[in-house]
Amino acid sequence: MKRAFVLPAAVLIQMCLGGVYAWSAFVPALKGELGFTTAQTQLVFGLTIASFTIAMVFAGRLLIRWGPRWVGLLGGLLFAAGYTVAARANGGYPALLCGVGLVAGASIGFGYVAALTTGVQWFPRHKGLVTGVAVAGFGAGAILLSSAVSSFLRDGGSVLNVFRAIGWAGGAVVSAASLLLFRPPRTEAGASSGASPRSLRSDPFFRSLVVGMFCGTFAGLLVVGNLKPIGLDGGLPAHVAIVAISFFAVGNTLGRIVWGWIADRIGYRAIPLSLLLLGVALGLLLVARGSGWGFSAAALLAGLGFGACFVLYAAQVATHFGAAAVASIYPLVFLAYGLAGTTGPWVGGHLFDLTSSYAPPIFVAIGVLGIGAWYTWATYRATVAILLIDAPCLGGIDCAGK
Repeated sequence: MKRAFVLPAAVLIQMCLGGVYAWSAFVPALKGELGFTTAQTQLVFGLTIASFTIAMVFAGRLLIRWGPRWVGLLGGLLFAAGYTVAARANGGYPALLCGVGLVAGASIGFGYVAALTTGVQWFPRHKGLVTGVAVAGFGAGAILLSSAVSSFLRDGGSVLNVFRAIGWAGGAVVSAASLLLFRPPRTEAGASSGASPRSLRSDPFFRSLVVGMFCGTFAGLLVVGNLKPIGLDGGLPAHVAIVAISFFAVGNTLGRIVWGWIADRIGYRAIPLSLLLLGVALGLLLVARGSGWGFSAAALLAGLGFGACFVLYAAQVATHFGAAAVASIYPLVFLAYGLAGTTGPWVGGHLFDLTSSYAPPIFVAIGVLGIGAWYTWATYRATVAILLIDAPCLGGIDCAGK
């Protein structure tokens, strides 16, 4: 009976936390109403992503001791506190940076780990699909919050009032939903591999997950941070370029479910495949950026490829190291996303400043994806070769090629 509540609760938590990707909806109001610079607004977003990924490491350790409900509840309380601090600061930048960037950013890490790990542990036979459904909520949350915030601000609402409402409502939902994250029986959770962070350094499988995660999110975030300017650079009207952003968000949400389904069928091979798909999509963005529908279709495909990054690696950690190890090992893989967040968008913008064209940054992103696809495929082939000689099965790659 408890199993029936876990997945819906996980999706609700992810939807609230996923509003972080709607940050661009706040930027015009933060600049116009409070007088912040673009750089200041982006520093808040960057700190949010950094706090998110670092907090996941600590959240994973606490999850083992406290269980998912208490970790998720802590995430909900931090979420409410962070946005409330920002709302009550009367437009002070340090409070905004600390409240949203540091405290609310950390809350995402706690809630994300609690929701994702619990879902995977309760449904061990469908790790990929369950992971995809859970994190699809993260993508959907950005779409919903972006629309709601834009509508409220257009009607003359204050951005500080929006922060207050987000903090109270989101914190309440995350906290309440966390109470439904029951700790699964050990038979459901599965056994952990017992791998320690120190032993992971020499594990080629773990390294391949880190490399794949970095390459995929580096390229994806480069596009996320520059998608509208890429369209404008190709001669598209502003409203058409904005439509492409929505297409990317839809693709990102759907991709998390689709790639979860694919991962349950072809296993680790889905990782190099997803990186190749994202590379093709970025190439199409360049080719089709003079066509509204073509550019939007390419953005949708890019979103599908980017969404894979938040499904495949968690599913492979659960398969290879055991579902119980997701809380401790996946946050270490996810740190690569934090590194990509601080490099991908900046590299894209810097190369454009140097060349006055978005072609060079996209070519760099495609090259990074090519390296990731090659490295992860080489790891797959090497592992299969070892299996054929030494063992009938290893983690997520079996002798049938899965």
